[in-house]
Amino acid sequence: MNPGNLRKQNGMRRAAILTLVTATLAVGPGVAKDTGLIFVSNEKSSTITVLDANDKVIRTFDTCARPRGMHFSADRTQFFVGCADDSQVAIYDVASQDLVGRIRGVERPETFDLHPNGRHLYISNEEDATATVFDVETGEKLGAFETGEEPEGVQITHDGKLVFVASEAADLVHVIDVDKREVVKDILVDTRPRRFALTPDGRELWVSAELAGVVNIIDTSTLALKADIAFLPTGFRKEQVTPVDVLITRDGSLAYVALGRANHVAVVEVASRKVLDYVLVGRRAWGLALTRDEKKLYVANGLSDDLSIVDTQSRRVLVSIPVGLVPYGILIDDH
Repeated sequence: MNPGNLRKQNGMRRAAILTLVTATLAVGPGVAKDTGLIFVSNEKSSTITVLDANDKVIRTFDTCARPRGMHFSADRTQFFVGCADDSQVAIYDVASQDLVGRIRGVERPETFDLHPNGRHLYISNEEDATATVFDVETGEKLGAFETGEEPEGVQITHDGKLVFVASEAADLVHVIDVDKREVVKDILVDTRPRRFALTPDGRELWVSAELAGVVNIIDTSTLALKADIAFLPTGFRKEQVTPVDVLITRDGSLAYVALGRANHVAVVEVASRKVLDYVLVGRRAWGLALTRDEKKLYVANGLSDDLSIVDTQSRRVLVSIPVGLVPYGILIDDH
């Protein structure tokens, strides 16, 4: 057999094996969905805590070094974990929590967002002053974009045309045009921007400014600041209010803002920008997640190493559950 035919046959064999492996994974335990499981990444203990649908801790398992941001795959059968001190993204099966893959060569990942195409993961690389994009199916690095120092929050618009990246140290929100594959604008915001939330209509981008104690609101059509919201729970000084995570309800009526060292979550009426309430939770409220029915809000408290579960109707904590050391991100598999 000539060498050209031999190489062709070997290539066909490798393709067939890859297809078989992919098909096996597709029909394996990953097909389970809507398990009701809650996942919490604990960055200091390098673990993930798993709770069941009744809010009972069912296991805690070791993961990569300093797990931080998490995100479901497009079909929600897997979830990605940013491994900040291992410079990789770990991929786990939701139902079994088995490690099923790794995306290597991701420099110091912190948080990320998945493009609507389900394949391209845009990642903030905290100590590299870049945002990168990887193909989650092949693990291939597709591009890199320069940012200010210490990028964190990443948010992709609903139509997939723009990607926003917050630079904590530069006080900038960088705007990446997906089609042009370049940063098209840098928006100056208040001190130390951290996380984002888009309104359901996509017209407003809310960004928390941790050291300013505010949320800035960006008009996504003009890419200009249009408003800001300040927070000050009773009994706290302005410098103690350090907002981080932000969530907006599906109908766009309410927003929840974790106020960090102020140990509260603010409840905001989106249309009026009015703060309706402050909910006392654990120490250094950090990450947030809502159940699908939006009846419960989960709050990761980074200094009390626990999870506060808030009844959104009464706006009171139902229970506080110990997890690992310095909980960071939360995922709920109930969609």
